Amino acid sequence: MKEVEAVKSRDTIKLISYLLKRHYGQQMADVWEIGLNLALRISDLLATRFSDIRGDKLCITEQKTGKQAKILLNDKTKSLIEAIRQRHPDHVYLFQSHRSHQVQRTEPKPLSRRAVTKAFAFVGEDIQLALGTHSMRKTRGYHLYQSCKDISRVMHMLRHQSEAVTLRYIGLTQQQVDNDFAQLEI
Repeated sequence: MKEVEAVKSRDTIKLISYLLKRHYGQQMADVWEIGLNLALRISDLLATRFSDIRGDKLCITEQKTGKQAKILLNDKTKSLIEAIRQRHPDHVYLFQSHRSHQVQRTEPKPLSRRAVTKAFAFVGEDIQLALGTHSMRKTRGYHLYQSCKDISRVMHMLRHQSEAVTLRYIGLTQQQVDNDFAQLEI
């Protein structure tokens, strides 16, 4: 699997959303924006059902780890979810495949990981960035770290077991850590 990057520029984050909407539609832009705000693995994000949303929290069991995750929904995420609910009141999944509705008498299915991977890779090529489904999670972790400089907070948000994994995950290099020490004099 190709290594993907965190998106470090907020302008690039907005550009990706715009390009996804332009080339693939509102649903793919919603995957990007909600994915950034929830920092879930793509398998958990796509498997999210409207019934998993309880008030202002998303309550799921992570597929990879089996851990329970209760994530507070920020205002932007609540607004995006409500817009999806308004557009598709009969959907079971937050990101439901439209193809499953085309075939009568089939169970609803979520958008496929393959479709999202393809869309993200296309946009990534366009802007010359290693963009993939994991970029959303990495981007959220990177920006949280930049705002608080607390790796344990980032580790907790991503539900990682070690700081080393989290540092590598968000693309923080030893050089950047060294620069932080050199620049901050007390």
